[in-house]
Amino acid sequence: MLPAIGPVGLDYIAGCVTRAGIKTDILDLCLADEPSKTFKQYFSTHTPELVGVSFRNVDDCFWPSAAWFVGGLKDTIGTIRSMTDAPIVIGGVGFSIFAESILKYTGADFGIHGDGEAAIISLIRQLQKTRKFSDVPGLIWRKNGKIYSNSPSWPDPISLTTVRNFIDNSSYFKKGGQCGLETKRGCNRRCIYCADPLAKGTKLRLREPAEIVEEIQSLLSQGIDVFHFCDSEFNVPQSHAYAICEEFNRHSLGNKIRWYVYMTPVPFDEELARKMAQAGCAGIDFTGDSACPSMLKTYKQQHNKDDLASAVRLCRLYNITVMIDLLLGGPGETPQTVQETIEFIRKISPDCAGAALGIRIYPNTTMGKIFSKGLRGGADFNIYRKYTGPIDLLKPTFYISKALGEHPAELVRDLIGGDQRFFEPTVETDRKTIENGGAANYNYNENLPLIQAIQKGARGAYWDILRQIRKD
Repeated sequence: MLPAIGPVGLDYIAGCVTRAGIKTDILDLCLADEPSKTFKQYFSTHTPELVGVSFRNVDDCFWPSAAWFVGGLKDTIGTIRSMTDAPIVIGGVGFSIFAESILKYTGADFGIHGDGEAAIISLIRQLQKTRKFSDVPGLIWRKNGKIYSNSPSWPDPISLTTVRNFIDNSSYFKKGGQCGLETKRGCNRRCIYCADPLAKGTKLRLREPAEIVEEIQSLLSQGIDVFHFCDSEFNVPQSHAYAICEEFNRHSLGNKIRWYVYMTPVPFDEELARKMAQAGCAGIDFTGDSACPSMLKTYKQQHNKDDLASAVRLCRLYNITVMIDLLLGGPGETPQTVQETIEFIRKISPDCAGAALGIRIYPNTTMGKIFSKGLRGGADFNIYRKYTGPIDLLKPTFYISKALGEHPAELVRDLIGGDQRFFEPTVETDRKTIENGGAANYNYNENLPLIQAIQKGARGAYWDILRQIRKD
């Protein structure tokens, strides 16, 4: 997958496992020219006790392409099986959303639902001693043909390694244009479509600001100075966002680094905007979803359109680049509600806006429950998918309101009217073309203009790089 994204979770886990006195090797297949050769070379000379596989994304979450990665994961597990008798454990955010389903599909021995740092250490200790797997937090395992699941591993509080040198972060920075880190885990918001609470828990688990400064200093020593915070929403809670910025400012990091975040429009006030700008924040991607009151209520958002306008104004005031991410096509969406949203976003004029169309349906989310209930009741949903047979939510399955018609992308594009501030769906992404494998747009996966810009020296959040490409 390109551009290359550094596996931040793998970096954290390797650091924590090594700190526990356990010898750790990493095979980074993303940077390997010949992954199969890398496998053969390693397993011909090593006999590990356990092989861990990090799985970040189930698919690209983009309905025009609907690229699915679980099949490739199964192939990787099969390759490992052919080279070693060591048990295999899968972890990562993508795995945690569909933990039992992926374990069954791939044939792996173990999986970890939730945080992997302490859990994998516990698993290794059990493999070495009593094999009492019920004591391993978040573990999913097989016994006598059945699959057993422990409660998710969501330790609170959390403390992660600050020595980020277990993967080649410098190469990832060169090929990917940014470096990820986390200031916390978990999300207590209730957006109907989001899978983050399934993978990271519904309780906010905060890291100490001083620990994050140490981590950034470790990465700065490797020549990395542009960061993307992987938090669900950086400003929830607002007090933690303040504390992070204040710690950055105490160490004068604002003139050494640039960083980007995801945020919700509330809470966001002038004090936080000022602190973030002083601390080096270069851009904010706001979860906007819609500017229509009825759709914001449907999505269970806590902001209104005036909050969106205020967020843009504050970013302008402190020279922070601002993007608003829209999610069009949810339950109750009509041409009129889409028009209301687009016209308002055009009016408040962020630097850019993403007009994403279609909701990826995840089981155990509110949207997943709405979908399941509707199917049982015989509802005629407007579902987009590229696979055949029964509905399988493990595979990319998307909902778009039937009121938007047979060509929803064309409708949205017409309403945008060529405004270059919007990342819009292409006309080709209508139902007919999707079924025949149409092209994608506003998708970072295999995005050639984005990759070329990074190769030429562009750095930053991908939406900001693409915005500058369009602007130029």
